[in-house]
Amino acid sequence: QVPLVESGGGSVQAGGSLRLSCAGSGRTFRGYPMGWFRQAPGKERDFVAAINWSGSDTYYADSVKGRFTISRDNSKGTMALQMNNLKPEDTAVYYCAAKSDLVSTQASRYTYWGQGTQVTVSS
Repeated sequence: QVPLVESGGGSVQAGGSLRLSCAGSGRTFRGYPMGWFRQAPGKERDFVAAINWSGSDTYYADSVKGRFTISRDNSKGTMALQMNNLKPEDTAVYYCAAKSDLVSTQASRYTYWGQGTQVTVSS
């Protein structure tokens, strides 16, 4: 059983938009720092965005800053990633994750992960 479940992935043309969502499976993560990571074929898992437990602080990879927006709704226990002006290099499997204590941009710090959702951007 995976602790987190992503949804909203799909295929779009360059310049298009997608909105990914993440929710806990069997438990809520409303009090946990959370983040989004992505992994392209043959590549390592990279940081995309992170958000602290309350949603007051957000962090972004330089490659997505200004295009992606991370948010969370603690009343529902969900997290989202709005992805605008998508580029072919954004193509990857996107994972949501959660951790205890402080927010982090390091994948190794996260202990709860989803199964991933595919995002494909064509040129």
